[in-house]
Amino acid sequence: MKLEVASISNGNAVELLGAGIEAIRAGDANFDLSAVRQVDSSAVALLLAWQREAQACGARLTLSGLPAALKSLAVLYGVDELIPALRQGSE
Repeated sequence: MKLEVASISNGNAVELLGAGIEAIRAGDANFDLSAVRQVDSSAVALLLAWQREAQACGARLTLSGLPAALKSLAVLYGVDELIPALRQGSE
C-alpha cells in the first residue's frame, strides 16, 4: 500500500490506521511511505498498530521509503525493536 500523504499526524492517523488494517487483512502488508515528509508521535503508534495487525494475520509487515524522522522517533521512544520492519525499511 502506498501512502499518498505528506505527513502522518494526529489529524490523519486514525484514517491511515483503518486503511492499513484493511490492506493487511486483504493480504497487503507492504507499505511505501516515500511520500511522507513529516511525522509526529502518532506515526510511531500507527506502525505499532500495523505491526500487531500483521502479526495477528500471520503476515510480515514491510516498510519502504521511511522518513528518517520516523525511525528517530521510534528509537527515542524505545520501540524500534518492536517493529522489525524499521530495521529493514531503510530504502
